[in-house]
Amino acid sequence: MDPVTQGVLGASLPQAITRNKQQLVIAGLFGALGGMVPDLDVLIRSNADPLLFLEYHRQFTHSLFFVPFGGVMVGVLLYYLLGKWLGIKLLASCVYTTLGYATHALLDACTSYGTLLLWPFSSERFAWNMISVIDPLYTLPLLAGVLMAGIKKQARFAQIALVWALVYPLVGSMQRDRAITAGWELAMSRGHQPDRLEAKPSFGNIVLWKTVYETAQYYYVDAVHVAVKVKHYTGDRAKKLDIAQDFSWLDVDSQQARDIERFRWFSNDYIALDPSNSQRIIDVRYSLIPNEIAPLWGIQLSSAAEADSHITYTTARQLSDQQREAFVRQLLGR
Repeated sequence: MDPVTQGVLGASLPQAITRNKQQLVIAGLFGALGGMVPDLDVLIRSNADPLLFLEYHRQFTHSLFFVPFGGVMVGVLLYYLLGKWLGIKLLASCVYTTLGYATHALLDACTSYGTLLLWPFSSERFAWNMISVIDPLYTLPLLAGVLMAGIKKQARFAQIALVWALVYPLVGSMQRDRAITAGWELAMSRGHQPDRLEAKPSFGNIVLWKTVYETAQYYYVDAVHVAVKVKHYTGDRAKKLDIAQDFSWLDVDSQQARDIERFRWFSNDYIALDPSNSQRIIDVRYSLIPNEIAPLWGIQLSSAAEADSHITYTTARQLSDQQREAFVRQLLGR
C-alpha cells in the first residue's frame, strides 16, 4: 500500500484507543511513523542482483512475528528523538508505534502483491485481493478521521476511521467474489475448466477487476466491471512458460535459471513468455489495463550471458492516451 495510507491507518489505531485527549496528536504521529517504517525494506537491494528487492520487500519487516520487535525499536528511537521533548513516557511511545506497526502488514495483505505474514515459518505470500495498492476512496476517509481526531481532540473520529478501514476491505472481498464468479462464467462459456482463477482489483477502485485463469497451455486475462450489473471486457491470452521449449539454450545450473525460479515464486507461478519479446518472461497478473497482457514487470534473459550472470529486471508503467481512455471507459462500465 502507498505510504500515505499506511501512515494514516497506523495513526488511527493508537488514536482510537488512547484515553488521553492531550496525546491524540502525538499518538497519531507516532502511530503513523510506526505504520510506515516496515516499507524501509525497499532499501534492501543490489545493483548486482536485480531480484534481491523482490525477495526482501514485504518479507521479515512485514511478518506478524516481527511486529513487537519492529514496533518497540521504532518506539525507543522516537522516544529519544521526540518523546522526551514532547513529554510522553517511553512505554507510551512504544505502544503507539507498535500499534501503528501492527496495521502495516495486514493492510498490505489486503492487496494483491503478496506479503510474508508468517515469515520465517512460511514463505507463503498472502494476497487477499480486497483492495488496490492505491485507492483514494479508502485513504481519504481515513485521513479525514485522523486529522479530525487531532484537531478536535476526540478519539471518536479515529474510531470512525478505523471502522471504515475494516468495512471497505470487506466490501472489496465481496466484490472480489462477484468478479471471481463472473470470471468462472466467462471461462465456462469458452468451454474451459480453469486449473485456477483469481480476481484482482484494478488501479484505484473496487469496481473494475482483472481476472486471470490458467488452463493446460494458456493464461487468459479479462476484465470484469462489478456494479449493480456485471459487465465483461474480454481480453488476451498468453502461452504458459515452457523453459525446455522456450529457452532450449538455457543451462539449468546457470544463475539465469535460478533467477527464473525466484521470479516464479514471486509471481505465484503466473509466468509466461512475453508475446512481443521471446527473451522476456512476464508476470501476467498485473497490467495497467486489466484486460490486456501488457505486464508491469518482467525479466529479460540473454543467451550470450555468462553462467553466473543475473537476468535483467524490466518495468513498464507508462500509460498512453489510448490506454488511459480504455481504462476510464471500463471503469465507468461503458
